[in-house]
Amino acid sequence: MTTTSTPTPPPTMTAVRIDGKGGPEVLKPVAWPTPSPEAGDVLIEVAAAGVNRPDVVQRKGLYPAPEGHSDTPGLEVAGTVVACSPGADATWRPGDQVMALVNGGGYAQYCVAPVGACLAIPDRLSMVQAAGLPETFFTVWHNLFQRGGLREGETCLIHGGTSGIGVAAIQIAKARGAHVIITAGSDAKCDAALKLGADHAINYRTEDFVARVKAITERRGVDVILDMVGGDYVDRNIVAAAPDGRIVNIAYQKGGEVTVNLQRAMVKRLTLTGSTLRARSDAVKADIAQGLRDHVMPAVAAGDIDIVVDKTFALEDAAAAHAHLEAGEHVGKVILTVGA
Repeated sequence: MTTTSTPTPPPTMTAVRIDGKGGPEVLKPVAWPTPSPEAGDVLIEVAAAGVNRPDVVQRKGLYPAPEGHSDTPGLEVAGTVVACSPGADATWRPGDQVMALVNGGGYAQYCVAPVGACLAIPDRLSMVQAAGLPETFFTVWHNLFQRGGLREGETCLIHGGTSGIGVAAIQIAKARGAHVIITAGSDAKCDAALKLGADHAINYRTEDFVARVKAITERRGVDVILDMVGGDYVDRNIVAAAPDGRIVNIAYQKGGEVTVNLQRAMVKRLTLTGSTLRARSDAVKADIAQGLRDHVMPAVAAGDIDIVVDKTFALEDAAAAHAHLEAGEHVGKVILTVGA
């Protein structure tokens, strides 16, 4: 952990706000009151912030911030603690450099974060890299391991293998001794996933992922599936799953209302589950953070797991960052840089 001296926060800051709902153009940098930490929070001077799919959905008016939390977009930040509330000062001090999962407010010069959702930044990571860790790593650990129960020696299927979530999931699953199959939308993306450690990569535009999974696993299927697609993938996942398999949905880009063959799920004794993290309690997020400290962060610190950054944009160019993310050609994280 690195500690530096910190200046007093100014009363106002630059933040990117959502002006109406619609395309990237509704993201506007404005002067906004600097937040203050409440009990159990720290205030972070933001150096970099991650850009994620939930930010896009919020911008379109479909994913509002939880009640009582900032409706400025941004779910993960890296920076320097500048103030601690009572209850937070036992863990962090002004000057500590941290990365944090937040409920909103990340697209700004200052952001409030729950003390339990902060992680120390390993010395080998830059602020830009650190900003790309919390949202994806919290999501992967909770869904692939806590909910999906992925164990050493098992095989997982990760849809969207070169998204921020996919890149993290490949590396964490491999570090934990699992076999990894991914899907992606081009041969170039499949090659990138293989270089990150995936054992097999399936181009879903040219191949039937169910048939390939069956061939790779000698008809058995996969133990855990991490899916952000939804729609017709849900029933196809059931076909691709092994007996006693676990299917975990974290998004539904092709739709949340689906038709499935329950008989197949029952015969295979499958578990179909899913989650969203934003509205979960601080206690749940603190538990996930502790799991990361215990089981994942040592590998990050050692360089066995990397943070792949596709492209950076200045905070004021958040609209361009959203357009880049929605184009779907990125491999890894899209990051906003704040200040110098």
